[in-house]
Amino acid sequence: MDEQQWKIAKKVAATYIGTVVGAGFATGREIVEFFTVHGTYGTIGIFASGLLFVWLGTKMMLLAARIQAYSAQEFNKYLFGDFFGNIINVILLLVLLGVTSVMLSGAGAVFEEQLRLPRQFGILLTIIACILILTRGLQGVFEVNSLVVPIMMIFIVGMYSTTLFKTWPLVLDSIPTESWNTRWITSPITYVAMNLAMAQSVLVPLSYEVKDEKVIKWGGILGGLGLFLILICSQLAILTVDQFYQYNIPMAEVVRRFNSTFHFFFILVIFGEVFTTLIGNVYGMNKQLQSMTGWRHNGFIYGILLVGYCVSYVGYGQLLHMLYPLIGWISLVLLPLIALKKHP
Repeated sequence: MDEQQWKIAKKVAATYIGTVVGAGFATGREIVEFFTVHGTYGTIGIFASGLLFVWLGTKMMLLAARIQAYSAQEFNKYLFGDFFGNIINVILLLVLLGVTSVMLSGAGAVFEEQLRLPRQFGILLTIIACILILTRGLQGVFEVNSLVVPIMMIFIVGMYSTTLFKTWPLVLDSIPTESWNTRWITSPITYVAMNLAMAQSVLVPLSYEVKDEKVIKWGGILGGLGLFLILICSQLAILTVDQFYQYNIPMAEVVRRFNSTFHFFFILVIFGEVFTTLIGNVYGMNKQLQSMTGWRHNGFIYGILLVGYCVSYVGYGQLLHMLYPLIGWISLVLLPLIALKKHP
């Protein structure tokens, strides 16, 4: 590949990483639930997740590029057929709207709890920034992820490097003492399935616009490896925290050992991960609604953010409680379909 292709591949990788990671990832809670509670087995699970992110994330983007899927709408119809594809697209749209509401609420919480600024100010500032970026289309999404993702990776790898000598003995000593269970085997599969199901709203239209298969392939490989690196470094840093499972924000306990500069970066990373997930969701929903209606205009962005803003005040928790189990089942069907589908 030439220099320009590598440049775009790195942007694809950053967007892949930025779309998958969210606030739960930054705080460490997500990693604890899926991996750290299983100790050494969880660390093995992270290696399996990394492999799946590289293989299936790349294959999903290549399939989307080859069938020229404008959005997740066409991609799911290709995988599931017209009837079931339409049902799945509606469910995914509702889940993404729910997650968008949660991200807006999370942005407000970062301003209120960490920066001591009004919650409404944080939400409105986030909405304005989101609109300004998304009016630039895919280029705007690329630019944000290309800025935020390297900062996030430097922070997390830096955090791990400070605990390097403490960690590996803990990994070897952290084999759970409870009776044998298979959750550590299923956790990597369900984790990757959930994340790819949600990320397809961004990765599918991204592949449509990039088109160059070599760029997409290397973007997927680099993105999957980047996700593995962040996962393993976060896992190893969290293992150094005593009774990590009792904390809502375990990564904050790692940060607490350091000075206020680290704390500022931690706030920046959490907000950055909230923001990259937010713009990814809105970008993907905008493309999906354009595909469903045939109206290729960015006016949907304003409507999505307005609805997301309103829902962030009312029962979004209940909405996610109802829809997440559905997305979980869809996700588990999605992975084998992507894995077994032959390239057209």
